[in-house]
Amino acid sequence: MANAGKTPDFECIRSVYASLSKAHRRVADYIFAAYDKAAFQTANEMGKEVGVSESTIVRFALALGFSGYPQMHKFLQDAVRGSLTSIQRMQVGDSRLRPDRILEETLASDAEMLRRTVTLNTSAAFSAAVEAVQKARNIYIQGTRSSAVLANFLALNLGIIRPGVVYVDAYSASQTFEQMFRISPEDMCIAISFPRYSGRTQTLLRFARDRGASALAITDSPNAPIAALADTVLLAACDTVSFVDSLVAPLSLLNALLAAVSRAQENAVLHTLSQLEEIWDTYGVYAPSVNS
Repeated sequence: MANAGKTPDFECIRSVYASLSKAHRRVADYIFAAYDKAAFQTANEMGKEVGVSESTIVRFALALGFSGYPQMHKFLQDAVRGSLTSIQRMQVGDSRLRPDRILEETLASDAEMLRRTVTLNTSAAFSAAVEAVQKARNIYIQGTRSSAVLANFLALNLGIIRPGVVYVDAYSASQTFEQMFRISPEDMCIAISFPRYSGRTQTLLRFARDRGASALAITDSPNAPIAALADTVLLAACDTVSFVDSLVAPLSLLNALLAAVSRAQENAVLHTLSQLEEIWDTYGVYAPSVNS
């Protein structure tokens, strides 16, 4: 697997490289040379690749200051996830899925991402996000490429719950600024970005902050580019199963956010839905029930 993407910054390894044992330097050299592969290997798999024992890999993690291999493994994945090319991502996914069990293993991976997402977010951060959504005058929601699907979903449903929701179509650089140029300190920007991270999403969030707006980042890691620009960060785990990451957990997180906001404004939401149901019925928005 060729490292065609931008090499991640492994400063924690470089800073102690000179003090490492000969065996540990071999491990470090392997990570530098094949980080895209190493980040998704077990300690046993990495040991076989390097030609050392599994216990040597564990001791290497401890020598870097990690509590063990699982913590180093997560660090490596966080460091490389945003830098893998589409070819590398597909190769990683293919290497982890057995051809005769693609359905079972993909669904099992999604279930694990949902479990991890629960542990990634604190009640305080989630409550802060819900409160910010309620308080904002206008909410500008943006995300590009695969994250645009999430942004569109959130904007569609949040627009039913409350007024002032703007979906920012981020495919035209000039149009995005035209859509957002009225953003002010009374407003907020919700930026959604998952690997590979979009530079345009980061730029638009910085523009919103420069205009004084509050910001909510929805991403996969506290080290993601948009996280440092946000007042509040909500995290959803995602994993490589093909040339794209699974968005099951991010979508579930958005569902939770929508449920919390709608519960907080239940009477207003019920009134809105009552009006919409009449409109949908009058103009045939939905196909009639098979029992009608």
